[in-house]
Amino acid sequence: MIPQAFDYSAPQSLEEALGLLASGDRKILAGGMSLIPMMKLRLAAPAEVVDLGRIAGLDGITEAGGFVHIGAMATHHTVETSPAVRASCPLLAETASHIGDVQVRNMGTLGGSIAHADPAADYPAALLALEAEIRVVSAHSDRTVNAADFFLDAFTTALEPGEIVLEVRLPVEQSSEGYGYEKVAHPASGFAVVGVAVRITREHGRIIMARIGVTGMGPHAFRARAAERLLEEGAAPERAAAVVGEGEEANSDLYASADYRRHLARIHARRALAVALSRAS
Repeated sequence: MIPQAFDYSAPQSLEEALGLLASGDRKILAGGMSLIPMMKLRLAAPAEVVDLGRIAGLDGITEAGGFVHIGAMATHHTVETSPAVRASCPLLAETASHIGDVQVRNMGTLGGSIAHADPAADYPAALLALEAEIRVVSAHSDRTVNAADFFLDAFTTALEPGEIVLEVRLPVEQSSEGYGYEKVAHPASGFAVVGVAVRITREHGRIIMARIGVTGMGPHAFRARAAERLLEEGAAPERAAAVVGEGEEANSDLYASADYRRHLARIHARRALAVALSRAS
């Protein structure tokens, strides 16, 4: 289909872009992997599209002060292959490698994906497990939101009108940490039917820190906190994985029922834990 008529702006600076977004019916164009299909299907019909692609410096990746800073316009391929991300936040690099296909990874962006907040997106699970911070800005504000408070519901985030994602900040992982991302990919779209990201620290053979993020199962990504507590209390990974998804709403569609998604979350939590344990030292 052909989208409805719209105006197009390509600001040269962040200040210019934020000024445009301060009023009117405008949508941000980052990689375009979600917005363009929605416009073609007329699920979105903005009066104006504001393209961030010509603003320099929004795609940088740096490490400073114990954090890796990833600009919102960094592509999935850049996140996947960045030496800084692979060395200091390998869980995110591994998760990026599971997104879509080569074309999507070359065009889609980190900021665009998390701002869109598709319930089946891969990044949210990893960002929750990594306890990431998301910096959002507008023409009048500059604030930081914890990943746990950012994803509110299906396609709904903590972004206020006029705000955009500027960068994601990730604490540098310790070299002794284990990590793993396991996913059931939808055969048509590549989105996660269920995806589970795990990050653990082990000491003297015992798990002393566990973080588990789950995407695809429900209307938004969530931390499997009950399973985390069990692991930190000394429970076996199989026992902890068996409670993943308890008390959480589960999606149901023609491809997978709610019960099946919950089952998949537990199976793949167990697999992700096994991978993380094999990498922990």
